[in-house]
Amino acid sequence: MIINFTKLQGAGNGYIAIDGRDITVSWGKLAKEMGDPAFGVGSDGIVVVENSKLASIKMRVFNTDGSEAEMSGNGIRLFSKFVIDNKICLPVNNALDIETLGGIRTVWPEISNEKMISAKVAMGKPTFKTEKVPVDVKKVEDISPVQNYSLKINHDKFKEIKITCLSIGNPHAVCILDTPVEEFPLNDIGPLVENHEIFPNRINFEIVNVINENTIRARIFERGEGETLSSGTGSTASACASRKLGFVKEKVEVILDGGVLKISWDNDGEAYLEGPAEEVFTGKWEIKNH
Repeated sequence: MIINFTKLQGAGNGYIAIDGRDITVSWGKLAKEMGDPAFGVGSDGIVVVENSKLASIKMRVFNTDGSEAEMSGNGIRLFSKFVIDNKICLPVNNALDIETLGGIRTVWPEISNEKMISAKVAMGKPTFKTEKVPVDVKKVEDISPVQNYSLKINHDKFKEIKITCLSIGNPHAVCILDTPVEEFPLNDIGPLVENHEIFPNRINFEIVNVINENTIRARIFERGEGETLSSGTGSTASACASRKLGFVKEKVEVILDGGVLKISWDNDGEAYLEGPAEEVFTGKWEIKNH
């Protein structure tokens, strides 16, 4: 079977978009195959279009390790560009409601010459409740919420790190550092945090420098992916954790290796993400042995 796909990127975070409404395949297996940079297309995952009974359209997100993610902030912008540009689903009153495993999300696209160039995304209301992240309450001594928690890790230079945990529809642990994030051994410590015993569903891990009350610098280790140039939910989590701890104001620019994303959160309600969406190329892929 031959399928059509589109490769898109937003602030360096790349996804492959596929219209899966009339296709039955193992999406996790396909994400592994297509995401491989040497033998596949290369990406941070795939976003799949499905019909929805709850919203205008449904998005499924698969990481390159084959696991399915609840939500992706960059992925949903790129998904929106794919469905709008291909007229699969168009905005109503300049808004697109999308069903995800993390809940229904609203996207407000910016359109130029009938193509989406950027968007604002309602990321949902962040929760710091331990059981909602989730964090195994019994293993963190009934601390709720988990803020500035000393997480013990088995690393030569770092025996423990301070983390704040929250959910943005998917789980995150944010570590705010005094030392430059560039000097932090993220690829060594990331897997230790992602797979730590206190996180029953594994976790995304972000390290952050607070530049000023309106700007932070972040590096992101995605669950099921490893370090990535950008992440919408990771940026949102980084900004919201920084806000919750009193380091930043409501509107924050998050500087990432792949670009800049804008996050706004009033410390109580829904968080919002703004960022670009670009098409890289289109192609065809032959599905074998599915």
